[in-house]
Amino acid sequence: MEPIMDESDEYKKLRIGIWTTTACFALGIIGYIVSKLQSTDGFAWGTVCYVLAYLSGGYGTATSALDSLRRFKLNVDTLMLLAALGAAILGEWGEGVVLLFLFSLSGTLETYAVYRTNRAIESIMKLRPRVASKVKSEGGEDEVVLIESLVVGDQVRIKPGECIPVDGEVVEGEAWADESSLTGESNPVEKFAGCKVFAGAMNSRGTLIVRMSKNPEDFTIQKTIQLVHDAQARSTPSQRFVESWQQPYVILVLAAALMTFLGTKYLHTKEWGDAFYHAMVVLVAASPCAVVLSVPAVMLSAIAVAGRNGVLVKGPMFLELLSQTDTIAFDKTGTITRGKPTVTEVWTPKESDPNKLLLLAGLIEAQSEHPLAIPILAELKSRGISLPAEKIKDFQSHTGTGVHGTVMDHWVGVGKEALFQSHDFKMPDDLKSEIQRMRSQGMTALPVVTSDPKLYGAISVIDPVRKEAEQSIRELKELKIERLVMLTGDDLLVAKSVTKNLPLDQIFGGLMPEDKVKHIAKLTEGGHVVAMVGDGVNDAPALAAAQIGIAMGNRGSDVALDVADVVLMHDDLRKLPFAIRLGKVAQQRVRVNLRFAFGMILILLIASFFDMPLWLGVVGHEGSTLLVVFNGVRLLVWKDRHGQPDADLQ
Repeated sequence: MEPIMDESDEYKKLRIGIWTTTACFALGIIGYIVSKLQSTDGFAWGTVCYVLAYLSGGYGTATSALDSLRRFKLNVDTLMLLAALGAAILGEWGEGVVLLFLFSLSGTLETYAVYRTNRAIESIMKLRPRVASKVKSEGGEDEVVLIESLVVGDQVRIKPGECIPVDGEVVEGEAWADESSLTGESNPVEKFAGCKVFAGAMNSRGTLIVRMSKNPEDFTIQKTIQLVHDAQARSTPSQRFVESWQQPYVILVLAAALMTFLGTKYLHTKEWGDAFYHAMVVLVAASPCAVVLSVPAVMLSAIAVAGRNGVLVKGPMFLELLSQTDTIAFDKTGTITRGKPTVTEVWTPKESDPNKLLLLAGLIEAQSEHPLAIPILAELKSRGISLPAEKIKDFQSHTGTGVHGTVMDHWVGVGKEALFQSHDFKMPDDLKSEIQRMRSQGMTALPVVTSDPKLYGAISVIDPVRKEAEQSIRELKELKIERLVMLTGDDLLVAKSVTKNLPLDQIFGGLMPEDKVKHIAKLTEGGHVVAMVGDGVNDAPALAAAQIGIAMGNRGSDVALDVADVVLMHDDLRKLPFAIRLGKVAQQRVRVNLRFAFGMILILLIASFFDMPLWLGVVGHEGSTLLVVFNGVRLLVWKDRHGQPDADLQ
């Protein structure tokens, strides 16, 4: 398994980038002010500030250019460095500072992206305990040991509230494990002898003794870490395009400058200085300052608009990808649904009181460790029913079947059909049919039977769909998103039943993290741009594998938030179509800016061959830069007009 890069190295690079970029900006502003205020016969303090701005802003650019030259390659950093030097030679220090500042800022943002990648991986690693309580075969007290010292076959003890440290099989004990962060299963899973457990899951109740079945490097959580690492290491199509475009453009511009220099020297004038002057005019005119600003001027404005509306976008490239998205994959638990099981129905025959049945079930469940006791007690509270101080007699809990006891002069049982069969209680036919109905609709059905033959019923529990989910998905359909699919760790029948009213194209259930990654890979075949929306650790590899990962901000795990490229801060799915519309508008303005910027470069280059004076080239160059900036900044006043045509998209 590949070693994970030390985060401190990238953090150091990030700090250097922030300081050098800030220094370049500040020194450039000071140099400009001093140059305008100072008389020409004094010491050139403005030039000193400009030189210092060059040194700070050019640090990252020079490092990148030299690294490329050592590998016999040319990139835009090389061109920017030469253009900045050329601007300085011609006395246009301010223009050189602008070029270096922009590229220094770009490099710092790239370093931040790498740093964030490592943070995401570290967040997943924190979920895996470093130590475990090893059970000694010869008896005696448990020994606390490092996970790496364990071997397959060793047994560990996991107490209530502890994180399960190994992948293995339960050999003793009964408990409930919260595996939602790994599998996406919304409800805690009952564990007893013979059940499998996974490192990183939380043991909520009960004590287990588990036999380790895999080496530490093969744990499910470790595979999740590697999946995230591998997915984030892949470059996007936009990145690959930029890399392929840089060298030909640099060579073309340098060749044009050299031809201008030689042509001017031998065909136009005999003065070396005049020839160099014309070559520098070409180099400065061809420097893509307006091109460089075309994208960030728009994207940074769009990111600000998104932030004001509760959408955190972690970089300009992700807005671009949002505009190109044609496939969206959703997790279910906590994304499409609320992630909190809720009582949806209390069924009783007509002659029975559903509130009384719910109260009896609540009194019994309050004594148990069953996780579904929480929604039952919450339903009692929502109905204004408080639990009386009743003493429970003969309370018993049966692993895998349910609980029972005597309360308020009633024998009450809550659980599976097997519980009542073992106590010679026959379930009425109408109760059986109602339970079947609930389960066919994807609900968890809890039969409740009492010693009163007229007092029985069923309580259905479900993780409800978010109220805004249907509207959001329909808006995505209107935005011409070709495929909307669901990838969930929950049972397929449950997933289909819960989301039956949502216009999803495909639903895949029972998926582990690696399965979600495989589905994302299939969805991207044929050049599709895929976004993944999720909230848990189990979604992290898929969030990283998709071209764009989108996390739920309130409910999302730290891992999902770190891995994601876009965060819906208030868990409002309606912000997803908003973000896509914003991305499309931003991308349209970027295209307008780029066409204009490249057009101006072409005009300036042609004019430079007709003895265009330097000042006119500077005016054209700076004028085009200001115009693309203005076109980008005006996005700050853009309003989302859902259902109405947007002028930017016409």
